[in-house]
Amino acid sequence: MRDPYEVLGVAKSATAKEIKSAYRKLAKKHHPDQNPDDPKAKERFAAAAQAYDIIGDEKKRAAYDRGEIDAEGKPKFQGFEAHAGADPFAGFRRQGQGQGAGGTHFEFRSGGDAADIFSEIFGQSYGGGGFGGGPNPFGGRTSARGMRVGEDLNAALDVSVEDVAKAAKVHAVFPDGRRLAVKLPTYVEDGQTIRLKGQGEQGPGGAGDALVKIRIRNHPRYRVEGRDLHVDELVPWEDAVLGEKVAIDTPTGKVAVTVPAWSSSDKVLRLRGRGLPVKTGGHADLYVHVRVMLPQKPDAELEALARKRRN
Repeated sequence: MRDPYEVLGVAKSATAKEIKSAYRKLAKKHHPDQNPDDPKAKERFAAAAQAYDIIGDEKKRAAYDRGEIDAEGKPKFQGFEAHAGADPFAGFRRQGQGQGAGGTHFEFRSGGDAADIFSEIFGQSYGGGGFGGGPNPFGGRTSARGMRVGEDLNAALDVSVEDVAKAAKVHAVFPDGRRLAVKLPTYVEDGQTIRLKGQGEQGPGGAGDALVKIRIRNHPRYRVEGRDLHVDELVPWEDAVLGEKVAIDTPTGKVAVTVPAWSSSDKVLRLRGRGLPVKTGGHADLYVHVRVMLPQKPDAELEALARKRRN
């Protein structure tokens, strides 16, 4: 681990304000969100955060300058390296003096205000999480015991209108090749992210989460408008004139619909509850737009009738 003063680019005589300022600049410059195309950014960002955790805290900085802790904040057992009879725990802060060997409590605390700096630079989403649970500047989160939780995994999942209408079970493929089954919620929106707890990468403090972003792909038949669906239905001209019961495909199955007599191509039939699920429960509607269809091949009788009607 490099010397924290060197990492932050400050002199050993730098003031607390100068150290904080140097860290702010590096954190903003190397934050992974600001450098999505630079794989080394996260490494430099973590190094700056580690350095500031040491010399950004008054007590840790003093302990580091005295050689009692290393650049990672780990104690150096200098008593064993010094002269015989020296206190081997000189690098620790001692509490409960006078309690005797059995009652002495050794404690080393982490400090610094890195979380506050992250709140200032990147917004309140970083606030309070720094080094004691929740988000931390090294990426990922920490468990209640302060151990680093594994990284979250992200995947985008294209689903069909039918999948959304039925709240179907679909499968997402992640960058590491894993394939996870995802049960869609009863109500899901385009662009919504579903969190699968504990399905991310494994870390010392437990596994991270898997985040699946849902995208509703364009459908060759249905047009989505809000939660309503619209569809064009080709109806033979004789059925449009005389009226007929026709089978209509919906995302949840076929239904029989009566096309009224003398339905022109501007006729719209409303099928209640055959659209996408709505937040309050139930489904929106499906609108069937009648499109009158002429025969595919010329029809002499129809042509004769058309001429007679024209004349």
